[in-house]
Amino acid sequence: MCRVLAFIGPETPLANLLLTPTNSLFNQALDPERHPELQLAGWGFGAWSEHLLKPEDPFIYRRPIAAFYDDNLERIVPSLRASTMLAHVRAAAYDAKVVLADENCHPFSFAETPWIVAQNGYLPNWQLLQRELLRHCKDTYLEQMRGTTDTEFLYVLLLSLLEGDSNEDVQRAVEEMIRLIAGAMADLDLPGLTKLKMALVSPNRIIGVNAGLGLHGETNPTGDWKELRESGPGTDDFALSMLLEPMYLLMGRNFEKDETTYNFETCDEEGATGAIFASEALTDDTDGWSYVEFGEMVFLENDGERVTRTVSTLSV
Repeated sequence: MCRVLAFIGPETPLANLLLTPTNSLFNQALDPERHPELQLAGWGFGAWSEHLLKPEDPFIYRRPIAAFYDDNLERIVPSLRASTMLAHVRAAAYDAKVVLADENCHPFSFAETPWIVAQNGYLPNWQLLQRELLRHCKDTYLEQMRGTTDTEFLYVLLLSLLEGDSNEDVQRAVEEMIRLIAGAMADLDLPGLTKLKMALVSPNRIIGVNAGLGLHGETNPTGDWKELRESGPGTDDFALSMLLEPMYLLMGRNFEKDETTYNFETCDEEGATGAIFASEALTDDTDGWSYVEFGEMVFLENDGERVTRTVSTLSV
């Protein structure tokens, strides 16, 4: 599946986040550590910065080609800094049925909400499940859909379920979304493995979700993801391992100090001025990185002096 990277912290060169690390997001497009296929279906990012003419709005860039083929990459990224960023490289089946278009690249950004979204995920039979799920979707978001992806539809559904922007509101909406998907699968007899490894991002906030449903649509799939991974691509066990694997989290400081190398200093929450939430660690050495386990959400917020972290277990 896709790769996701979210950052909050001091104004930091985007190249430090997207290009320089040994396992940078763009390296993951070509050589992902935790995925058996290349990420060829597009890439994009959204960023907020005080240096933009409209600092309250995200700068959104999306292009439906592999990141390493994009000739804009080394022109745009080194020119930008950001205090909040969400980036994504898109994986899709090697199939002519896949629609490669700007509208299908992440992150997705709608009017009338502070949140943008990207995910490493998959909702099987989502077009058919709409029979049950559309009645929970608000017109203000449905009419903004432009693409043909499950993630954009999930974005619509999640925004429609939100009753506010607090951490508690978002967790309740995520839990309700999972319950509604499981119920629609049961009602329509369309069970299937569903990955919801999602980053919901607004200025100075990241909400990371590591959730989903099992191979038979169950809300409590279990297993050792490392052992399951040994079965190899194409097997049910391998697919389940990709659902159950953790997301990665780094708390640190000095993100902005060195503009030529990846030199972030990991630290505990008390000293952290920035944080990264990602599908894969950005370094070959994962020391300093912690896990957001399957079934958990992480809430990260930058108050201008430090970043706070709250991890919560989902109840579905």
